[in-house]
Amino acid sequence: MYVVKSPLSDADLKTVSEALQGALVDLVDLALVAKQIHWNVVGPRFRSIHLQLDEVVDSARAHSDTVAERASALGVPPDGRAATVASGSGIKTTPAGWIKDTDAVGTMVAALGAVITRMRERVNGTGEADPVSQDIFIGITADLEKHHWMFQAEHA
Repeated sequence: MYVVKSPLSDADLKTVSEALQGALVDLVDLALVAKQIHWNVVGPRFRSIHLQLDEVVDSARAHSDTVAERASALGVPPDGRAATVASGSGIKTTPAGWIKDTDAVGTMVAALGAVITRMRERVNGTGEADPVSQDIFIGITADLEKHHWMFQAEHA
């Protein structure tokens, strides 16, 4: 059932909808991972990392909303349910329990790197099909790369 009719061809819509859904899953999981670490980080750099993680959570949540609304605008129902996120995320499982500050930073470097790699694939895959969605992916990638740089600088 189509509630909203997309201006894209069926082939382009398939490409773009898969990219948007994948981005949504990665961004929802990134927010969850960052919040999980935020609650459990311990060590001498607790406070700065604790606050930095909330910045990632805020960015990931805002971007996931943008991606989901873009999908809706194209007539594709976004799926951010827990089971969908768990089965489709490109982020490795986050360890349970307390996490040392240095390990927390390393985990975030890896998580952000995984999402950025997949986001860049979406940038490359949507240019011809839908430059509007591609532009969204470019902006998200730039923002995530900023967070990635900051965590890498802390991990050096």
